Amino acid sequence: MEIHAGIPTAEIEIRPDLSHVLDAAWARIGAPGTWWNAAERVAIAAETRQAVHCDFCRARREAVSASMVSGRHDNAVGLPSPAIEAIHRIRTDPGRLGRGWYDSVITAGLSEECYVEMVSVIAVVVANDTFRRAAGLPALALPRALPGEATRRRPAGAKPGLAWMPTLAPEDRTADDPDLYQDHPGPRQRGGGNVHRALSLVPDSMLHWWDMFEIMYLPAAAMRDFTREYRAISHAQIEMLAARVAALNQCIY
Repeated sequence: MEIHAGIPTAEIEIRPDLSHVLDAAWARIGAPGTWWNAAERVAIAAETRQAVHCDFCRARREAVSASMVSGRHDNAVGLPSPAIEAIHRIRTDPGRLGRGWYDSVITAGLSEECYVEMVSVIAVVVANDTFRRAAGLPALALPRALPGEATRRRPAGAKPGLAWMPTLAPEDRTADDPDLYQDHPGPRQRGGGNVHRALSLVPDSMLHWWDMFEIMYLPAAAMRDFTREYRAISHAQIEMLAARVAALNQCIY
């Protein structure tokens, strides 16, 4: 089947806002990021798709412990080895990742900032591909890599303590940082719930994922508004599906 740049609506009815945000998130992979350039970001997307076909990953996932299996990844692109390892494990066996594994890929040369931006790209690819497969639609072709360099700016207020990598709390944001929390009130309406802060070490990558997430799920205000239903299914049905998917994916949050 021919792959088109947008989501066709003839086969299934898709909300216009959902179609728009998925297309926008996909195209954004092909733009220069904060720590990876555009070609590298497209390569991360390609490797995310390749990981599900990796025999080494399959063997490790079937083992009692991934460390019991030795071998090499069946990789599609020439990214550094720590990046290939991170992409494949995050894509195929996320439920068994721990701090020791994270420290090992950082020690091997993958910076914390590059790791966070990579997670954002992986999440966008998986969400987009999964949606299209569920809707009976073909996978999109990889976006074209645009010229330009990564900005390589780390938030000055990012601090360790909440997660494996440093995060940026709302009170530590400076005028030079994108406003990650203004439109996303969290606990006590201050913003910065743990899920929201997870990718905040690279603010643009956090927004890349979050802008898509809110349309696929519910915006923060709608999530907490139980006086009306914003989707074709109810709040309770959305949460039941989310909980089941999280359990199947071994989401430990």
